[in-house]
Amino acid sequence: MEASKLDPQIPDPQVRERAAVRRYTAAYKARILAEYDQLDKAGKGALMRREGLYSSLISSWKTARDHGASEALARPVGRPKADPRDKKIDTLEGEVERLRAELDKTRQVIEVQGKLFALLDQFATGSEAPTGRGEQ
Repeated sequence: MEASKLDPQIPDPQVRERAAVRRYTAAYKARILAEYDQLDKAGKGALMRREGLYSSLISSWKTARDHGASEALARPVGRPKADPRDKKIDTLEGEVERLRAELDKTRQVIEVQGKLFALLDQFATGSEAPTGRGEQ
């Protein structure tokens, strides 16, 4: 058996197959960029060695920061403007609701007219409606 498995104080010499991906918080990036911008060339190199960072990572963070700042400044202040399609949809939904109510009223009127016609037809022909008492 290996010596590292017998004694837990000896580190395992095996190298991982895949290195763990490092993730950086926004606060960490901002702190490093602020410190990086204040240093001279030798200090920048020392900072990158101390933090284990590459210059390409620093430059991509700077680009993202600068792009985000210009994007934030270009964004209009205040409430976003309403989409004209939303206004049109609301108008059309209101019209549909109004037309449905009108259709219900029309159906009721037609039903009443049908009943009135049947009643008037009975009066015109002179026949009485059956009362259900058996009288004739």
